[in-house]
Formats: sequence, structure tokens, C-alpha cells
Amino acid sequence: MIHLLFTLILAEMALVLTLTFRTPVRKLVIMGLDQLKKGRGLVMMQTVAGTMLVVFASIIHSIMKVQKRLMDAGSVNPTDQVLMANHLLEGSLMGFSLFLALVIDRLHYYIKELHLLRTSLEAVKALEEETSALRNRNPKQS
Repeated sequence: MIHLLFTLILAEMALVLTLTFRTPVRKLVIMGLDQLKKGRGLVMMQTVAGTMLVVFASIIHSIMKVQKRLMDAGSVNPTDQVLMANHLLEGSLMGFSLFLALVIDRLHYYIKELHLLRTSLEAVKALEEETSALRNRNPKQS
């Protein structure tokens, strides 16, 4: 599972970098995220995120159980140390993966909003230039 989480994190980091910098691939990624957020894709994404959150909570619970067992025993058990290290690695990878998913969602939202804002600003500028050109052609007579 650790290899899968590392692969997921690398893919999410590549997606964040693609969304952060203006590259030719960025438009394709945005269109893909738009399609993913429509219809059943959104439900599937929320289900996977919810499942990952439950597994993350289970890992945190296991970490706390191992830590309590270590505190109660007073001595260090090598098996418990290996379990603790494994659970800590899985928990940190899963938490970072969930965080990157949230970052990707927000970046996508802000890029879409920025695009809409720029489009409306350009439309207002074009309308303003058009009205100023009309005023210059037909000056008011006083």
C-alpha cells in the first residue's frame, strides 16, 4: 500500500505543478478536471476521499493503540517499533495525499474563477473602448 501511496502523491504533485504553471498541458488538465467533476465522477471522487479519510482515521487509531501499548509495557518491543514506523509512514502519506487532493480542487476552482473574471474584464474593456470611440465620432454640440 505504501508504493501505491507514493505513486499517488507523485501523480498529485505533478498535477499541482501542471496547474500552478502556465503550460500547454494545463488547459487539458483543467478540461479533464471539469469532466471529472461532472456527473458520476464527483460522487466517485467523494466516495474515494471518504474511504481514504476513514482509513486514515483507522491508521491514527492504530498508532495510538501501539503507542499506548509501548507506554504500558515500559520496555521497547521491536515488533511494536516496526508497526509504529509502518503506521506512521502510511498515515503521513495518506494525510499528505488528502491534502494534495484538496489543493488540486482549490487550484482548479481558482483558475476557473480567474478565467471567468478575465473574460468579463476583457468584455467590459471592449465595451468601454467601443463607447469611447462612438463619443469621439459624434461630439456633442453645445
